[in-house]
Amino acid sequence: MPPSRLDGLYRSLLLTKFFCKGWGKPENLERLFAFRKIMSNRAACSQLVPRDYPVEITKEELHSDCKILEGKFISPLEIYMPGLVPDVAQNAHFQILLPLKWNDERYKPICIHLAGTGDHYFWKRRNLIAKPLLKEANLGAIILENPFYGLRKPKEQRASSLQNVSDIFVMGGCLVLESLVLLNWCERNGYGPLGITGLSMGGHMASLAATNWPKPLVLVPCLSWSTASSVFTEGVMSHSINWDVLETQYFADGNFRERLSKMVTVVDDAFVAGKHFIQNFNQSVEELRLDINETKDLVCGDSSSDVNLTVIRETTPEREQKQSKNLIHINRTNALNLSEPLLNKLLSNVRCELTQEEIDELNMKIHLALKRHNEEQQQAEGSSVAGSKLILEVKAEDKGAATTTTTTSTTTTAPSSKSVGSKIMEYISWGSSSSSPDGVTEEKRIPIDTTKQRWWEREALQFMRGMMDECTHLKNFSVPYDTSLIIAICAKDDAYIPRDGCTSLEDIWPGAEIRYLDAGHVSAYVLHQKLFRSCIIEAFERAKKKWVPEAERLCGQVNGVATGPPAFDNVPQGPTKQGD
Repeated sequence: MPPSRLDGLYRSLLLTKFFCKGWGKPENLERLFAFRKIMSNRAACSQLVPRDYPVEITKEELHSDCKILEGKFISPLEIYMPGLVPDVAQNAHFQILLPLKWNDERYKPICIHLAGTGDHYFWKRRNLIAKPLLKEANLGAIILENPFYGLRKPKEQRASSLQNVSDIFVMGGCLVLESLVLLNWCERNGYGPLGITGLSMGGHMASLAATNWPKPLVLVPCLSWSTASSVFTEGVMSHSINWDVLETQYFADGNFRERLSKMVTVVDDAFVAGKHFIQNFNQSVEELRLDINETKDLVCGDSSSDVNLTVIRETTPEREQKQSKNLIHINRTNALNLSEPLLNKLLSNVRCELTQEEIDELNMKIHLALKRHNEEQQQAEGSSVAGSKLILEVKAEDKGAATTTTTTSTTTTAPSSKSVGSKIMEYISWGSSSSSPDGVTEEKRIPIDTTKQRWWEREALQFMRGMMDECTHLKNFSVPYDTSLIIAICAKDDAYIPRDGCTSLEDIWPGAEIRYLDAGHVSAYVLHQKLFRSCIIEAFERAKKKWVPEAERLCGQVNGVATGPPAFDNVPQGPTKQGD
């Protein structure tokens, strides 16, 4: 389904820019990438936070409907990675909501709520989700303040706009370890079952934290997905990033290209999103030609003309698509029956050099495919024009008004001086418009080597994708202990978090339940809070049925009351790596 227009409109109203100071110090990023490898292993990460990690309760209030505690502790990330966490963010602040009386002393559920983008302080999560859950299901809550937000926001930071890309990785590292501190605190104080949830960014942070808890844990991520890479490279959030600063810094400092780029890996194939095109070439050749009335894409010329042709990626940013014309989409799947080496060359990240044999093969295969389509179209339309065929369409646009002409040629047309394949390889993906002397707007192809600015954009975008996949892709982390306790809620039309081309949660976490809303990101957040709460309650009921009886069997009771949350204290350790 198409991305929500409301999501795009809402994001456009927010004028703040993210990452205005750039990527962050290369040495800090290098430390973070190395530390990610420890955090992605549950056995190693869970040992970073002792069970008796010190937590200070600073305030306790008794209200008519609940008890509210406030507390703080030093973020473990500051201990292991000194100098990365800003001074103001080093103390983790949290608020706890507890019922005045538990319905069942053997069942004291508590859920940690992590913040989404822009969710500062405690009041929003307390009033929208924590208090309603307390009233509806007697479910306790811990509301953790994000680093860089609220009480933990650096003075020089404007609103929620993180200044460096590295800040979001520091935020994630803090939240993962801080969640472990709070889960240990809950166990020490006899609470359980335990769970974690969040909306949008908070949902993804909750997913990362859940992978490192070595016991059953309820997980309900709302409006998030398997990686943050699509959020910052394809979603509407990507338009709020200061790409000029990132591109300039990336090429000005060789550390990013020479050292850091080698430490990150793009997990998902960038071409997966468009694979359906070539798979169904005969049925979808109209997508090759596109809609002339609605796009600026050239759909080629006859074989005797100077044909302009471009190969682009389906995941090219929207701003690049608007500036790049003459687009033909060729994706990784191979309905054109190209040889595998040729296909890989065409879709590589760098400019490819083809042999004349490969160029001839590419030209021939495209020619045959278009010829086949032309013959099928003539049969469908009952054409009686003997010996003629539609080679390609030529779009000519006057300055005053756009006009479209369709050019046909006979089968005896002389071959062009440069083949289609030659054009593809000579001018890979960028160009600019220029006006010819006769007043017709033509498309002028510019060789890739002379388009430094566009090359910078492409390289910076790829580096961003690799960084985000490296540190946030759930494939790089352990599978949660019990995936049957996971209920993820996603919006089908989410323009903030595109899912095309990203590995699905079902594949990464077998046994998890994924539910989809017919809504966009913003509308789901506004209209479906009740659904989010009901899914949290349902997941805790599953945990109660599956694990609380086992607690009684394993540990018994003291004076008729269960001693703490034994079900979650005595279970065997689960798998720590993907696929275990």
